Amino acid sequence: MTVLRIGTRGSPLALYQAHAVKAALAAADPDLAGPAAIEIVVIRTTGDRVQDRTLSEIGGKGLFTKEIEEQLADGSIDLAVHSMKDVPTILPEGLVIDAMLPRADPRDALVALVPGGIEALPRGAVVGTASLRRQAQLLHLRPDLRVVPFRGNVDTRLAKLAAGNAAATVLALAGLARLGKAGVATAILEPETMLPAVAQGAIGIERRAGDGLAAARVARINDQATAIAVAAERAFLAVLDGSCRTPIAALAELDGDGGLALRGLVAAPDGSRLVSGAWRGPVSEAERIGAMAGAELRARASFLDA
Repeated sequence: MTVLRIGTRGSPLALYQAHAVKAALAAADPDLAGPAAIEIVVIRTTGDRVQDRTLSEIGGKGLFTKEIEEQLADGSIDLAVHSMKDVPTILPEGLVIDAMLPRADPRDALVALVPGGIEALPRGAVVGTASLRRQAQLLHLRPDLRVVPFRGNVDTRLAKLAAGNAAATVLALAGLARLGKAGVATAILEPETMLPAVAQGAIGIERRAGDGLAAARVARINDQATAIAVAAERAFLAVLDGSCRTPIAALAELDGDGGLALRGLVAAPDGSRLVSGAWRGPVSEAERIGAMAGAELRARASFLDA
């Protein structure tokens, strides 16, 4: 008998993430260990249906969560699993995310037809990505590059690259690793070169705020270090009014001694202007640090209001 229904998108990566949550819940709770105790419910989202335009053109963040959250709110599912980088900073009323699996490697990976990093790409090379964050940082480093939209799941984007639609693309290393494809990367991009998306590599579990049983279940698998780092990054994003229309990046890391280090940036989409900074503080003040950092960059990035 099904005890718990987990909602997810249907892409291979989303299904991997949902099954990772299922396995963690089953390992932590004997009541969920039976073969039919947890059901994975696939839900198609707007972001999955519309593949011919960039996210910034069709509404930005929330396109991969809206339909799933609607089914969570009406009780059709009990939990929702998301890539945290796809989740808006403001959740629908009555829903909360208070559990995350341990974060995977947050860095980006370059997948190119020639070996080496961004500096090895030929002058004027075409790079495919639908991310304004990646576009802005690529063009800031290499204004000669030409960036074209690449939508679709990991396999779709790799197929476009293999077909010669671009000389390179940039993908999340975590996604490649989860799909067993980390070996296709020709270079791992360090944060100093390509700062990741807010919460990249983190898997979040959403529930109804009033569901005490779900709260108790997901609390058993929450990784506190991931939750703290993501809280700082999302506070940074919230102050900057982050959407897919503004290139914003951030990475928070815990030092093991009660400290948190945060790096963040905001840029113009064409990479012509970019402001960045680094901040430190106690993990107990993670959200305050993130909000403070966001406010500082907003004050420095006059082009945001242009």
